[in-house]
Amino acid sequence: MDVQLRKRNEFRKEETYMSTITIEKAAQHDARALTAIIKAVFDEEASKWLADEPHVVDPNIQPPRYDAYEMTWYMINELNYFKIMHGKDIIGGVIVTISGGAYGRIDRIFIDPSYQNQGIGGKAIRFIEEVFADVHVWDLETSSRQISNHHFYEKMGFELTFKTADEHGYTKHMNAARKENVIQSETRPDTKYEHCNMAGTSFYEVNLENSAYSTSNLMNSHVSNCNMSQSKFQNINFTNAYFADLNFSRSEFVLPTLSGVRFIDADLGAENEPLLFERCDLTGSEIKNCTLKNVEINNCDLTGMKINNISVGELLEVYRGVKGK
Repeated sequence: MDVQLRKRNEFRKEETYMSTITIEKAAQHDARALTAIIKAVFDEEASKWLADEPHVVDPNIQPPRYDAYEMTWYMINELNYFKIMHGKDIIGGVIVTISGGAYGRIDRIFIDPSYQNQGIGGKAIRFIEEVFADVHVWDLETSSRQISNHHFYEKMGFELTFKTADEHGYTKHMNAARKENVIQSETRPDTKYEHCNMAGTSFYEVNLENSAYSTSNLMNSHVSNCNMSQSKFQNINFTNAYFADLNFSRSEFVLPTLSGVRFIDADLGAENEPLLFERCDLTGSEIKNCTLKNVEINNCDLTGMKINNISVGELLEVYRGVKGK
């Protein structure tokens, strides 16, 4: 067969196959299927890249709670979560965060191992670039161990911006996207801004270390993928604020008003350091469907407290009576 004819036939077969691959917004009823796929994908990656380092925890290969239905549910609900379909079957997903309309982050992209190396990942990248055409900078991080990911992202036009022993960072600038009012690569240390209207301003890869915000309106702000360790928040109105997918390890909350606050799908992280509630008024609070192994309650007013609808006070009275005999 003529070489050009063979190549043309191969291209047509590939084109026909790719036409069966579709990408659409994920819904809550997809959460369990997507959780199963992401677990299979990331476990496969771990067995491939961590086989010689069985005790290493690499959060880029196996992100925290990657295999939890609750995490998938949250991401579908709060992020831009798309499912990749082969016919009617879900075979993968791509998750992105858009900040300020102009900056995008690829949080995760995963494809069922049996469908990998067939051009589907490239189609997913091109899809999100088309859907979010106003984004002019995309970035992402991947494990330093996942060599195949490095080749893939570089093939898709991403440039390496940093690398450490554990992580590689990539960025892609979209030349065709809008760039109105963009101020780039300026150095303005110790600048003071007073009585300024900066509504709708976006900050991307900006060094704001040791910055201070006082008596300012930050209502409806969106802060994502930022390092705020060792920061202080004092006398702040966080009414109706939303905190999700955050690392609060070893943080302190002093004199907060927690009326109506909810903690959902929380854990103690890899370090497993216990929480401490001290001199807190938790009157009428509820703890549901939680693991309370080795929890201690000391020197607290337990009036009216119940566990599984059983009065703790009555339980203690019975216990003391038995112990006193």
